[in-house]
Amino acid sequence: MKTYINSQIVREKMNFAGAVKRPFLFAVDFEMESGLFVDDPLNQNEVLFRAGDVNNFTGTVISPNEPLLKIKDLIRYTEYSEKYNIVMRGLRRGDTYLINLTAKTEIETSLTLRKILCATESQFGICAWEDFVSFSPERFVRIENGIISSCPMKGTIDASIPNAGEIILKDYKESCEHNTIVDLIRNDLGKVSGRVWVERFKYIDKIETDRGDILQVSSDIRGELPVGYGNNLGDIIFSMFPAGSVSGAPKSSTLRLISKAEGEKRGFYTGVFGYFDGTVLDSAVLIRFIEKKSEGSMFYHSGGGITVNSVCKDEYEELITKIYLPLKK
Repeated sequence: MKTYINSQIVREKMNFAGAVKRPFLFAVDFEMESGLFVDDPLNQNEVLFRAGDVNNFTGTVISPNEPLLKIKDLIRYTEYSEKYNIVMRGLRRGDTYLINLTAKTEIETSLTLRKILCATESQFGICAWEDFVSFSPERFVRIENGIISSCPMKGTIDASIPNAGEIILKDYKESCEHNTIVDLIRNDLGKVSGRVWVERFKYIDKIETDRGDILQVSSDIRGELPVGYGNNLGDIIFSMFPAGSVSGAPKSSTLRLISKAEGEKRGFYTGVFGYFDGTVLDSAVLIRFIEKKSEGSMFYHSGGGITVNSVCKDEYEELITKIYLPLKK
């Protein structure tokens, strides 16, 4: 039975289940208003998910002769530039120095959301009934043996561009953006940890999609949790919401600017979902996200980080580049 609950109830349930080491699946929306909580998630099939090597469904391989996603209504450049200009004025005022700007694109597909999850390949994925699906490549946090780690993604480029890896690592705007998010995540982990460090800085992952390969830049930041952290898994996770990579810095003023520029709530898009197996908690940012409305229309949500060094046209093209399916092969 489809059930969404208040996000604070999700937090309480996470604390209790973590304390007794009972497996659970959770999700919380970007605004921290609504969420879902599933006990014994491997023994149900209403909410499908994967987290690393763990999943509760069987994957399928689709070899299409044409793209499975068709863009029906893409945000016009003029409309996007209006939102971008609101953000840029905020950057110049000093309201923010890194902000994630997103938009939704109406799409058409012959696949159900469940089939999309089964046919795609990503480190994390979830399909909540037929309401939304996410095939996310980005970890939010992982908690294991007293260590909490986060791997934010900032920096995207078409892998077919000659020397793409070298270009993205040397790009000044992308480097500023990545450095800022690493610092923000260090601060977020510092809220719940003692010692915090950067385990690995600016490494590249290749992601295969139905529209060609892309490269994305990530870093791995870690911290040491205090003794007894297992009794407060919900508190730990909620203290770091919303995810820094899909909001910005500083968070409070950046969130106000996001609301003004985007003009509507994101819902579960750019929220967080995760799985606890009784020992390890792993979670992901809800990006690469398709939402199905009650009347049947579907929207693919995408976006990217904006700094004072951004170029509107480049950011608009990145938003389009991120509309893809990472199909299994």
